[in-house]
Amino acid sequence: MANLMLPIGIESFEEIRTDNFYYVDKTDMIRELMENRAKVNLFTRPRRFGKSLNMDMLKEFFEYGADSKLFDGLAISKETELCERYMGKYPVVSISFRGVEAETFDESCKMIAALIRREARRHDYLQSSNRLSTYDQEQLNYLLRSDIEMNEDVLCMWIQTLSELLRKHHGQKAVILIDEYDVPLAKASTKKYYEKMVSLIRRMFEQGLKTNPDMFFGVLTGCLRVSKESIFTGLNNPNIYSISDEMFSSSFGFTDEEVRQMLEFYGVEEYYGLTREWYDGYHFGNTNVFCPWDVINWVKILSRTSQRRPQNFWVNSSGNDVLRHLVEKTGTEVPKDELAVLMEGGVLWKRISEELTYSELYDSLENVWSLMYMTGYLTLAGEPEGNLYPLRIPNQEICSIFEEQVVDLFLKHAKTNTEKLDALCQALKTGNAADTEKEFNEYLSDLISIRDIASRKDRKENFYHGILLSLLGMRVSWSVRSNPESGLGYPDIVVRTQKDGNIGIVIEMEYAEKGDFKTACDRGMKQINDTKYTDVLRKEKIPKIYKFAIACYKKECQVVAEEEEV
Repeated sequence: MANLMLPIGIESFEEIRTDNFYYVDKTDMIRELMENRAKVNLFTRPRRFGKSLNMDMLKEFFEYGADSKLFDGLAISKETELCERYMGKYPVVSISFRGVEAETFDESCKMIAALIRREARRHDYLQSSNRLSTYDQEQLNYLLRSDIEMNEDVLCMWIQTLSELLRKHHGQKAVILIDEYDVPLAKASTKKYYEKMVSLIRRMFEQGLKTNPDMFFGVLTGCLRVSKESIFTGLNNPNIYSISDEMFSSSFGFTDEEVRQMLEFYGVEEYYGLTREWYDGYHFGNTNVFCPWDVINWVKILSRTSQRRPQNFWVNSSGNDVLRHLVEKTGTEVPKDELAVLMEGGVLWKRISEELTYSELYDSLENVWSLMYMTGYLTLAGEPEGNLYPLRIPNQEICSIFEEQVVDLFLKHAKTNTEKLDALCQALKTGNAADTEKEFNEYLSDLISIRDIASRKDRKENFYHGILLSLLGMRVSWSVRSNPESGLGYPDIVVRTQKDGNIGIVIEMEYAEKGDFKTACDRGMKQINDTKYTDVLRKEKIPKIYKFAIACYKKECQVVAEEEEV
């Protein structure tokens, strides 16, 4: 078994390289950057694709005092001339705005000020520099001292100020690294102080990136390419590398070969197919990539536990407001058929703009589709034709997020129709298979779709199981249990109606492969009887017990029922 730890949540390049962690080599990005750099370089990628780790890698490479051993054996170490010229030769200003998510503009400014002070303290050796004037030291104090409040003018000038002080001390222009530059804008747009934040960030970038004579070059990362008119006004020919560009297409995310190597390293290469089904499918430029966050978490499960079922890691790392917005528009602005096409593995052609402003994200459906693409919910399924892009859901993990949102909306609407729920429950508590089938089929027909391809049988069964369990859970007078131990196994759903007649119900859900409902129903009823699933109800002295086998395929079901002899 491999003895390298998996770097879950670790974004320190130095820590990964010195503390026994597995590292997927992305250092060729340095060569590509130096061969193609502009004064300002912006990389836009979805969350959890390695932006912050790459930025820290750049800091460790360029900054004075760089430890060349960190790069031993990596791709960049083979570029000896480049390393001699650039490694450890520059002061670096490095900051991440990822945590700037305040409720008000003033609170955001205080958070940015705290980040600035932290970066300034990283260079507190400047306090003893004999190359800085008294005025320079006063400027440094504004950045260092927590008892001095930073006004907006100081916030706007901090990049230029710190890089000037570093240049004076070292005699070399600074490399400027700004990670997650657009997080403050995203929060500001939801809390109604967007214009103030846009003005602050614009002025900061104008002073620090546009008119800064002390900057060697700068690199920014973010999820979105915010419109030049609002943020990057006047910057001279910045290089902007979005998910559509071929350059740097393999610098973020794991390539197929990198994933194969990791699986082999940890002795779980037989799970490659399942890994690809769940976590591959993103198309950046001319490269197909996996989500690194997903792969690393998944390999940890594979290498350390016996419960080796794929999980949804990406959804728990952030919110899903954009997808929720799209789903809520279904049936009004978004045709049901379009969402169904996506969830069934199909392709939609949509007009995409890669320049957005956070204040206008939801002003048009075109912007929403663009946001879905830029943030990783959809990916390219072929070559664009102008600004028309062929889009699809990238993998099973993202499809499961779509399913969850669709089901949430479905259940929200279902709660408002008590008559329909009454009819389903009445059919179940009287053992009426035909009426149960009719009522559940009506519920299934209201669902937009489910993805019926590239998914294991047990996952399909779990989908229908979850739908019925949620519906029955709305009946507050019923005791509804999922997978309780009973007899020789674990029935899917066990119900005791208690105050509503004290009737017991056992339900086994089956997936009807290729629409073979009879075989699936027979299999389900046989399982109930052979494994004595009614034992838990018999022990509770329930006077009447019904057994249901429900077979589902796409948006249809068939039901068989039997009464237990008590």
